Amino acid sequence: MNEKQVHKFVQRYLEATQCQVLEKSPCHFTVKLSPDADRELTNRPYYWSFVDRTNAAPETMTYLLVTDREKYDAAQAGTLPAQQRLPGGAVGTADIVAGAAGNAGAAAFPGAASSVRPDAGIGPANTIASPTVHGDTAGLASTSTAPASSGPAAGPAESADSSASTAAADTGQAAAADAALGRSLGFVHGNINQTGLRIPREEMYFGSRKLDQLFGAAKSKGSYVFLFQEPERGAASPYSSTPYTAWLGINMRVEFACDRKREEIHSYGISLATGHCTEQFHDRLQRLRLTPRLPANIHLAKNGLSFNKALSIMEQALERKLKSYDYEWAGAATERLEEELERIRLYYEPLIEHAADDELKQNVREQYEQRQSEIRWQYEPRVTASAINCGIFHLEGIE
Repeated sequence: MNEKQVHKFVQRYLEATQCQVLEKSPCHFTVKLSPDADRELTNRPYYWSFVDRTNAAPETMTYLLVTDREKYDAAQAGTLPAQQRLPGGAVGTADIVAGAAGNAGAAAFPGAASSVRPDAGIGPANTIASPTVHGDTAGLASTSTAPASSGPAAGPAESADSSASTAAADTGQAAAADAALGRSLGFVHGNINQTGLRIPREEMYFGSRKLDQLFGAAKSKGSYVFLFQEPERGAASPYSSTPYTAWLGINMRVEFACDRKREEIHSYGISLATGHCTEQFHDRLQRLRLTPRLPANIHLAKNGLSFNKALSIMEQALERKLKSYDYEWAGAATERLEEELERIRLYYEPLIEHAADDELKQNVREQYEQRQSEIRWQYEPRVTASAINCGIFHLEGIE
């Protein structure tokens, strides 16, 4: 699977499990898992047992799922400095606020911050507000208070007024920074790292642990389905009813195994009304729109076959197909099996014959039998058919 296929599969899984996608791009998802997805993917059995026992509201985890690592890292490096990116790849709100406030400059927020020296005399006559902007920083303009050469010391009332002014200035700075963030970077979702905590980052590529978890969850939840064909919009008359036929669809895995292995996937569909069996049924379903809800203005045809009868029809069709195959590989595998059995026979029979006592002879004989069973398991040719998944599909028409 390439990056686009992985991205599409992850998106389909998130939509199917009703996860809350907080942010997405062609190369990543920032997602808050639904309770069902959290149970499947986070391996927190003790937490969920606590939730089940206490009926507490579950707090699900938020993940950063990166489906194309190179594009995502390049986008992050091109938009934000490295020191503003958290280890998980998420961006801290505090860092964004600081950077946006710094880039705003003194002209946008005059007097937004003030610095007061502790040893400065404060008085009505000698308080001079002078906006200063340092050339080597892009911070907010700061208002500095010049030291007084003479004047009375600050009284308690004046100190209280100064503290209130400083608090008001800090509040104004925060509001100005939020405004700068809104103008510069747009809306930031309140659930995305609002507290500055690291969002776990997972690399989603074929063979990764988290993608394997998604495959396993999709396989376990999608083993059996019950779907209806969605009719075309405007095609059906509200005064007529369209007949639908139930089909048993089965995807079979056929494994040809010896010391080598080959697998094939066969998809069969059996009409439960007529018993008609068709191959490549999955390809037919790919061209249809399916829904778990019963559409309007349809009626279901009566089934003429049981599930067991339909299954036997499928097994007979698959058996006829497999009988037409060439099995020269099985003959070659049998020859290799005989060679291996002869080789271990020549090794173990002298050991058994010259064993010092009966106990040692019994141990060698057991080891010989175990080795024979291992060789047969490895080299003996066999064909195994197993069901991957199946479902009942109600399709338009009677076949």
